[in-house]
Amino acid sequence: MGRFSAPAADCCPDVRKALDAPLNHLREMFHIAPANNDHRVAIRCGIGIGVPLLTLLLLGRIDLAIFVAFGAFTGIYGRNEPHRQRLGHQMRAGTLMFAVILAGVLTSRLGPGEWGIVLGTTVVAGLGTVATGFWRLRPAGSLFHIFAYAAISSVPGHPPIWQAMLAAGATIAFALLLGCSGMLRARYRTPWEKPVRLPLSSAQRKAVWTDGGLYAVAAASAGSIATLLGIGHNYWAMVAATVPLVGATFRHRIHRGINRMLGTFGGLGITAVILLAGLAPWQLVLVIALLQCGAELFIARNYALAQVVITPLALLSTELSHASDPVTLIQDRAVETVIGAAVGMALVILLQVRANRVQPRERGTQPGAAARA
Repeated sequence: MGRFSAPAADCCPDVRKALDAPLNHLREMFHIAPANNDHRVAIRCGIGIGVPLLTLLLLGRIDLAIFVAFGAFTGIYGRNEPHRQRLGHQMRAGTLMFAVILAGVLTSRLGPGEWGIVLGTTVVAGLGTVATGFWRLRPAGSLFHIFAYAAISSVPGHPPIWQAMLAAGATIAFALLLGCSGMLRARYRTPWEKPVRLPLSSAQRKAVWTDGGLYAVAAASAGSIATLLGIGHNYWAMVAATVPLVGATFRHRIHRGINRMLGTFGGLGITAVILLAGLAPWQLVLVIALLQCGAELFIARNYALAQVVITPLALLSTELSHASDPVTLIQDRAVETVIGAAVGMALVILLQVRANRVQPRERGTQPGAAARA
């Protein structure tokens, strides 16, 4: 009897492995990675968006807030790189963001309609991903560019183009200065050496173009579904659809899609509290700056937790200059996030299925494969 009394999991390693698999997935999804000077990045990015927004308040030009908010995204690039390398990294990122903002402003003047925004955002998704790939920007992909272009192009009645671009350009320049601010103290100063950048291989260049096509397909699919369903802010679905595409493994990509949904739902609860509290504009600016700090504290450590902060940050940054109904806003964000994440994960699964079918055929064509079989 004694040999049959042990639990099945102890008698059979395969059973134990099967039982542990779901727990391992949960541990990976909610694991918080160690900090890596995230507080420095958080402070820079919080100042990078807070100071420009407070300046707009003092000037009575809060209508320019959306351009400042997206220009401030420049500061998230080159997180922990040496100062000279970070400056070059952020200059490339700022140039690309400036071009995307300008494209959004010009598109808005044309009155593109929902399908026009889907088309334009699809182009930005593909070309933005290709640009970030060849320029080796980190974060990779075109998520921020999709958000910036679609949000700006979908808002009618912008101020004059030169004012919008001046606000965006000044914010980008401020982010560049903040990125080099550590040079003022010898403790944080890094050698001013030109980084060595090896040319991309042919395989890497091909991968960049492939990623661009995947981002375009994901954005177009999610945006079309959201538009056909008649849901407002269709670009949120397009943004969410590209989230699972960032990842080195199939598991990591699926985790990002799930984390996007879970984190968004948590963040919408915080958004509801903030919006319904009826805060004054200056109070909203302070909240946005704090949320930006929180986003950079957790974005590299746990994506779901970061989304809890990023969701209200994204919504408040656009609502500051173009207010809308809070209930509709939260409802649309929830539904479109589910649509977008589902589309992105479906695309990832299709890619994995295709890879599983292609790999055996490739192995079968290798010399000696028949003999080994």
